[in-house]
Amino acid sequence: MSHATIAPAARRDVLTRWVESGQPLVQPEGNESPGYRALKRALDILGAVAAIMLFGPLMLLVFVALSITTKGHPIFVQERIGYCGRRFRMYKFRSMRMDAAKFQHLVTNEHTGPIFKNRRDPRITRIGRFIRSSSIDELPQLFNVLKGDMALVGPRPPIASEVINYAPWQRRRLAIQPGLTCLWQVSGRSEIGFEDWVRMDLWYARHQNLWTDLQLIWKTPLSVLSRRGAY
Repeated sequence: MSHATIAPAARRDVLTRWVESGQPLVQPEGNESPGYRALKRALDILGAVAAIMLFGPLMLLVFVALSITTKGHPIFVQERIGYCGRRFRMYKFRSMRMDAAKFQHLVTNEHTGPIFKNRRDPRITRIGRFIRSSSIDELPQLFNVLKGDMALVGPRPPIASEVINYAPWQRRRLAIQPGLTCLWQVSGRSEIGFEDWVRMDLWYARHQNLWTDLQLIWKTPLSVLSRRGAY
């Protein structure tokens, strides 16, 4: 799909309708070898099960704490754009107040590009700030991995309002199954500008193989512990 000659506002309207239709936004890229796909899926299932068993007590503790502080709404479910534009429901531990969406217009976006980030976002709760900086809020996505919506390694899945503002070349980051961790995740996260973020995802598409996946998984714990760019 090419909209290079269409005005930006009209292009956004076209992309909005396209995203809402659920039709593919891009053609698949990356390593499409059946052998790699089978091994990657096996790694995803085994890795997700192992992580759920390892972090299960911590996840239960956070679930209970958030159930009390959020009056029974500890899990935040948000529609994300996944593989080639497919929509799915992504899970996170709730880190913002329940009415956060109503006050987004009052918070300044400190990031470049179509993504929204603010290091001192006042909508984030006290518990939420801790689980964000430690990436604990992302642990429920292990169940997205088990469902097959996500992989352990792949570009982070965006929301629709971000995708409709992508330049055509930036949409190529959707050509690979989204994941829990990626090159951006282990390289500084929110300290990295959006265009460099996309270039990292496209690098992964060109170098997607089991060895690359294992290297990124290996680097992820140190990145999480450093808390660099996590907010």
